[in-house]
Amino acid sequence: MNRIFLDVHALQTVPPSNLNRDDTGAPKTALYGGVPRARVSSQAWKRATRTYFADEHLLEPSDLGVRTKKVVEVLADRITAIDPSLTGETALSIADETVKATGLKTEVPKRKADAAKESGAAAAPEAKYLVFLSARQLDGLARLAVEGASDIAAFLKEKKNKERVKGIADSRHSVDIALFGRMVADAADFNVDAAVQVAHAISVHRVENESDYYTAVDDENTEEETGAGMIGTVDFNSATLYRYAALGVHQLAANLGQGLREDEPRTEPVRRAVEAFVHSFVASLPTGKINTFGHHTLPDAVVVKLRTSRPISFVAAFEDPIRSDQGGHVRDAADRLAAYIPDIERAYGDEASTLTWVLRVGPNTLKLADVGPELDTLGSLVAAVGRAVAERLDKPA
Repeated sequence: MNRIFLDVHALQTVPPSNLNRDDTGAPKTALYGGVPRARVSSQAWKRATRTYFADEHLLEPSDLGVRTKKVVEVLADRITAIDPSLTGETALSIADETVKATGLKTEVPKRKADAAKESGAAAAPEAKYLVFLSARQLDGLARLAVEGASDIAAFLKEKKNKERVKGIADSRHSVDIALFGRMVADAADFNVDAAVQVAHAISVHRVENESDYYTAVDDENTEEETGAGMIGTVDFNSATLYRYAALGVHQLAANLGQGLREDEPRTEPVRRAVEAFVHSFVASLPTGKINTFGHHTLPDAVVVKLRTSRPISFVAAFEDPIRSDQGGHVRDAADRLAAYIPDIERAYGDEASTLTWVLRVGPNTLKLADVGPELDTLGSLVAAVGRAVAERLDKPA
């Protein structure tokens, strides 16, 4: 299959906020171009993107996975749903044996073991690490477990059944697993190479963190009692962020296989996954301290590139930080990006095979209209990208 890459670039301004905290509770930062920048980690935006799939119903539940240490309990619930006679400790035991047969390691955490001693109830084992399994994989494992439920240990010792377990766990990956990958250090054959790389979002300008000193009033305080019921501080910053993600469409297609549904063309699950990712990455937002700051914004501009050479980030356009005399940063950032993109594409790009789309709002981003064809809405951008990806996939290698 031909190599196909999708680059998604966005400029997004956020007001005073704390989207992604470090170990001290302050907004994450980074040095770039010799000055401190606001930073939102790739993990924070990956998480926001992944949860947006379900929250906004961009994908069916069957196209999504579950990432949890409590995989034994999740599987036990599915086993009970198939055969209601298998419940409680029995279902947990069957599920635990099935999970271990995939090559994953489980244990009963000490806190659960201690609680079980006091209550007399069975303690559910947990995986030693977060495990990412698709809904179809969990359903398949549950059906297999029920098949051998009468003597699950003996059933799973048979070579053919062991192979079936491993095959179920490593096929029919959900869209989120295919996109973001799966890594288990002590079970390398369980791993899935991620099709998506997400950069840490950084501000296009210098940023210094600030602190908000707040007080809370006790509603039942009497007139004789003075002072606040609670005082504290919360750190924040505000920034115009450059965001970037690269999607290897060929890797996504390989991870998804020939298709999640037998009644559709092989390009359909890839198109659906690409459209969901573009929509979700653009529109999602990390929710750190969102009740405190209400930082609900959307990108001022989005540029999407479909190319066959290699992914290209445009972050170097902001290595020299924006220094806006008028106070705002969006116009200068958009102008800087509009000038940088043609230069980098001329030097390193492949104009004949590269497609570009632009979605922007407001006069501050006007110069980006020259970068490529403009789309009026996020929906039209998503649809255009999806069609182009399907057409590229249909071309002979």
